Amino acid sequence: MRYTFLILLAAVALLGGCSVWDSTAEYTKETWRTTKDFVDPPPRIDTDSYQFTNPNQEKLAKLISPVDGPLTSLIRFVDDTDTLPDIEWLDLLMARFPWVDRVLVTDEAGTIIFMQPELPVKRISRPLVFEGVWRELSLITVVDYSDLGPEMYIGRPYYEDIDFSGLIGVGFDPRSLLRLCPDPKELVLIHPGNRVWSLGADVDEEALLAIDWEEKLKNEVSGQVQTGNRYYTWLSRYVGRDQYIYATQSVDPNAEGSWWPF
Repeated sequence: MRYTFLILLAAVALLGGCSVWDSTAEYTKETWRTTKDFVDPPPRIDTDSYQFTNPNQEKLAKLISPVDGPLTSLIRFVDDTDTLPDIEWLDLLMARFPWVDRVLVTDEAGTIIFMQPELPVKRISRPLVFEGVWRELSLITVVDYSDLGPEMYIGRPYYEDIDFSGLIGVGFDPRSLLRLCPDPKELVLIHPGNRVWSLGADVDEEALLAIDWEEKLKNEVSGQVQTGNRYYTWLSRYVGRDQYIYATQSVDPNAEGSWWPF
């Protein structure tokens, strides 16, 4: 009888041990799940965080994205060069940016020592003057308005050791960028104080240029302007240290909502 009692006690102990083990294991699993969510949270993609609440912004964003991406890539490509470029650099430039139609290199006096192509269809109508601050490395732009249309040059100084040796100029017709836009007639580029560039857009160029962009750009980088009975949504874009304007006719002039989320 005594042995039977001991066996029963042992059985109870074993059963109790299993229960304690199960409870401990379950607690450990739950603790791990809770801790894991804190230490290594599962990825969540918030698809609503960058949605536009303003249809005017959304329209302009869709128009400029295919245009501004290649322009940004060209700016970085030119800005990364601070020595005399070689033929490999030129070949890579032309392969990556087929809309670029001219590259020129000058010496320290401003004399062109290399130009590709040597006899361009669109000739330089006047001397290109790149005004900069000594030892300043930021890109500078100059626009030449010839009879065949505008040609924008992105200029960058290059050096030999630490000595200024000349300028690299990369030229393209800004209207060629507009061909990358999904609806080119809906997008215009404004060169404040000079011209409006478009591919057949129905805009009042004089009215857009009459806006005091210099004053407006002191405190704003985007917004909406009115010319006559039309409203345009706009966004400024730095090319080097110079500002240009993307603009399109507003979908709803009375639309509200926060401006660009980035």
